[in-house]
Amino acid sequence: MALITLRQLLDHAAENNYALPAFNVNNLEYIQAVMRAADATDSPVILQASRGARAYAGDAFLRHLILGATEEYPHIPVCLHLDHGDQPSTCISAITNGFTSVMMDGSLLADGKSIASYEYNVGVTAEVVKIAHAAGVSVEGELGCLGNLETGAGEKEDGHGFEGKLSREELLTDPEQAFDFVEKTGVDALAVAIGTSHGAYKFTRAPDGEILSIDTIARIHKRLPNTHMVMHGSSTVPQDLQDLFNEFGGQMKQTWGVPLAEIQKAIPLGVRKVNIDTDLRLAFTGEIRKHHLQNPDNFDPRNYLKPATARMVEVCKERFIAFNTAGQASKIRVKRLPDMAKAYSKAG
Repeated sequence: MALITLRQLLDHAAENNYALPAFNVNNLEYIQAVMRAADATDSPVILQASRGARAYAGDAFLRHLILGATEEYPHIPVCLHLDHGDQPSTCISAITNGFTSVMMDGSLLADGKSIASYEYNVGVTAEVVKIAHAAGVSVEGELGCLGNLETGAGEKEDGHGFEGKLSREELLTDPEQAFDFVEKTGVDALAVAIGTSHGAYKFTRAPDGEILSIDTIARIHKRLPNTHMVMHGSSTVPQDLQDLFNEFGGQMKQTWGVPLAEIQKAIPLGVRKVNIDTDLRLAFTGEIRKHHLQNPDNFDPRNYLKPATARMVEVCKERFIAFNTAGQASKIRVKRLPDMAKAYSKAG
């Protein structure tokens, strides 16, 4: 099956009331884990790579690993998405390397730490939309800055995240501004700020409405009922994975992620893409720690990569099932990129 655009996946998700977990991937084992889980649950897939992942693995390696995944699992629709493009040139390089979707994060300047003006965000995002749509590639934009409502601070991921502190109002996406942003840019999906943040340390307690604003999603959905929303920083950081990591030599302090129940509340409110990274990192590293301590004589990487990959498969399955993604892959008929380009041209 050919690679699929983000827009086609999210349109199908909206029509059938589900969301897709978007897994950040860095290497062979991550991609194998997501695809094995998707195959077991009949789920469509979003594999996304950040600038850091692209620098780590290399675009050519990532592209061919994912093309290999589509050959191994030809019945699974796969979207290859750029996570947090920092400037138009980054998005263009992803498009030329076969990505079927890109994120232009104009909420920050190209340095990845300075808060951008609204006008700048609109300008760079609209520029990327024009280029991407001409190639039949989808675009995700971001409005608002991801940050912790408890502290007002941001959390860096691959060096991307604002510095300093913001007020609660500045950390939450404004529905009226969101309407204007979508109208002016033509994005296919909108990442919104609701109190989530990158990394493992999202909340110092189980989140409630004071520090995780699902109500903001409801208000944006009311203003933009046909816009696909994205929740960034939405790993659940499960307690059992924290315990696994710490039991075998890790030193992770207690933290709370985004509960699955809160994400499930957001799906009927227009959330169609949910970004997940930390959960797979914890599963992968925890199992490797466990293997090394229990098998100190082993020096064959396959012996610890197999259980580490298997643990990630279970995490992915749980997310596919929880978001109602399971059972949807076989219902999708992929439109090839030239067809999508024509569709975008007619729409715009």
